[in-house]
Amino acid sequence: MLKRPFNFSAGPATMPEPVLRQAAAEMLDWHGCGMGVMEMSHRGKEFMAIATEAHNDIRDVLEVPGEFHVLFMQGGGLGENAIVPMNLCGPREGVSSPAEVITDFVVTGSWSQKSAKEARRYSDARVVASNEPGHHHDIPDPSQWQLSGNARYVHICSNETIHGVEFSELPDLAALGSRAPLVVDCSSHIASRPLDWSRIGLAFAGAQKNLGPAGLTLVFVRDDLLDQAMAICPSAFQYKQVAANQSMYNTPPTFGMYMAGLVFKWLKEQGGIPAMEAMNRAKARLLYDCIDQSSLYENRVAVACRSRMNVPFFLRDERLNDAFLSGAQARGLLQLKGHKSVGGMRASLYNAMPLEGVQALVDYMRDFETTQA
Repeated sequence: MLKRPFNFSAGPATMPEPVLRQAAAEMLDWHGCGMGVMEMSHRGKEFMAIATEAHNDIRDVLEVPGEFHVLFMQGGGLGENAIVPMNLCGPREGVSSPAEVITDFVVTGSWSQKSAKEARRYSDARVVASNEPGHHHDIPDPSQWQLSGNARYVHICSNETIHGVEFSELPDLAALGSRAPLVVDCSSHIASRPLDWSRIGLAFAGAQKNLGPAGLTLVFVRDDLLDQAMAICPSAFQYKQVAANQSMYNTPPTFGMYMAGLVFKWLKEQGGIPAMEAMNRAKARLLYDCIDQSSLYENRVAVACRSRMNVPFFLRDERLNDAFLSGAQARGLLQLKGHKSVGGMRASLYNAMPLEGVQALVDYMRDFETTQA
């Protein structure tokens, strides 16, 4: 059997090989029904069985409390940047226009910047803390956040894919004196570690990092936030409507749901979130140790804020970048070029990346450094 390369892409990302093989085996005929999943009616008994199982499995894997609805939607993280405010910034007594609706944003990198910018279309979106002066290399201390007293919600990106910073724990807004719900964009570390649901009002995640192929977005919304939509919110994106129709109000991304369902089962087989977290700690430690012990490579993120999922690093002599990438590809190490906005390199260590892959990368990095000595 041909050995697959190790794909360090930030997303769409590598997927578990057993999942890909099962999907390939079922491509033309799912469980003897004579149809592939992409050919099924989303309201037929075959796909309804797939959807129900996927829904139950993700609740189980992530230990989602009963007061949260799990919605399978479309639009990705960028879409949710608009869908969230359209669902949470509806009219209230004494509020006559979107300009009077306040939303709070903690900016820790490119994705939270985009979230705040989009939300300004629907609310008075305020940046209450930002790490931009420090080039997005840390996370502002929550005790210093300038939270609004009447915000509809507080938004964070719990893991910044581009800049490689991650919240080690979710902020406790109640302890900070805020009654606003916390909205979490957890796209790039969903299912890699536990989520403290007691601190979350709404969470969303594009599937293409840790859960499946691009095109599917998971939304977890608490009961009390389900019916606060603006009048302009399209019905297909109203959380209340989607929840009432079990994510079948419009045709959902059926193949993405099926693939995500296979990933959920794979996660269970690996030992669930505790096993994933332990493995992800080991993978990240291996790579960061290599970088920290090197005179050629550097990571610029504050140690306490380093992401386990996305590890940006730089060659101190950037003239070597092309040679590094060319040598990596020759060793079967793919998609290591950093995002164009920051340069350098980036290795994404999502759940499906095995420890063997990270060890192969570390071995190559050390070999490459030796040849430059």
